[in-house]
Amino acid sequence: MTTNAPNMIGPFLEDTLLPERFNTEAELDDFLSLPSRDLVRDMAHTEGDLMILGVGGKMGPTLARLARNAMATDRRVIAVARFSEPGVQEALNAHGIETIACDLLDRDALQALPQCPNIIFMAGRKFGGEGNLPLTWAMNTLVPAMVAETFRHSRIVAFSTACVYPFVPVNSQGAAEHLPPDPPGEYAQSCVGRERMFEHFSQVHQTPGRLFRLSYAIDMRYGVLADVASRVWHGEPIDVTMGHVNVIWQGDANAQALRCLAEATIPTSPLNVSGPETTSIRWLAQEFARRFGKPVEITGEEAPTAWLMNTGEAERLFGYPRIPLKQMMGWVAEWVANEQRMLGKPTKFEKRDGKY
Repeated sequence: MTTNAPNMIGPFLEDTLLPERFNTEAELDDFLSLPSRDLVRDMAHTEGDLMILGVGGKMGPTLARLARNAMATDRRVIAVARFSEPGVQEALNAHGIETIACDLLDRDALQALPQCPNIIFMAGRKFGGEGNLPLTWAMNTLVPAMVAETFRHSRIVAFSTACVYPFVPVNSQGAAEHLPPDPPGEYAQSCVGRERMFEHFSQVHQTPGRLFRLSYAIDMRYGVLADVASRVWHGEPIDVTMGHVNVIWQGDANAQALRCLAEATIPTSPLNVSGPETTSIRWLAQEFARRFGKPVEITGEEAPTAWLMNTGEAERLFGYPRIPLKQMMGWVAEWVANEQRMLGKPTKFEKRDGKY
């Protein structure tokens, strides 16, 4: 376990002008890590240390930094992952975050982790899942069951996905939390399994929590907006069969995940998190083409249904996301046009069979 001195709280997101563009990844990550006063207030209401399980993905490092910047310096932020990507562990340490290398499938290693009052669970397996379905199920159902038992006395906010829902009509305002899960494909079915494991052990042990059903967080380096913009920029066709999506700025999604700790329920319950707009893929493609001064080739026809969520409850709890869609589009367009680094992790938003 390693750490450096933690940062002090502040500056705040509200006091920072929105940048016209991000020139470097460091600038982007610094902005993603700015807490709001609402987040600082809510984190103060959730006493004790915080541990983030599965921190090594697209969202985890900036979520850890955001938490560190929003919490009093006498509280620990502990980041747990295998840390297979070079530099991630060291970068977290440099921002005052303790790190522990751990394979969450290793029961002994999991049980050796410190008991923390607050847990953010981000581990899971999606892309490549069809190539090893047993591993996909193990990561998405067995690991949650072990985590839920090991940390039965903690608050647990568990990342989930809009993919647990069936497709809904695009004019329906999206699936609300009361709609029963009924998704296509084994990946999405394993995500239902993840939720059921947390629900079961929450009922058994009275563990407070939330099931954080997230739809398409984005920053400049990945996400639906980056996928569409990159294809337009490189002259590749855009398939609009899955014609509509919800998207949310990664910083807003991470802030809401942390704020869910103060909104935990017994037993745990789902919360839809994304942007409020039902956004047309065709419109996105045409708008990026206009910004780039390039033609765009559209293929397919919009299906009457899509994976869409109603985020009314999250907006009641937390307000609207702070970064609007048009702002996100402008940032993505600048990033793509300047050919800055992408993560190379396409969302595969166009797929309707649930196979990733």
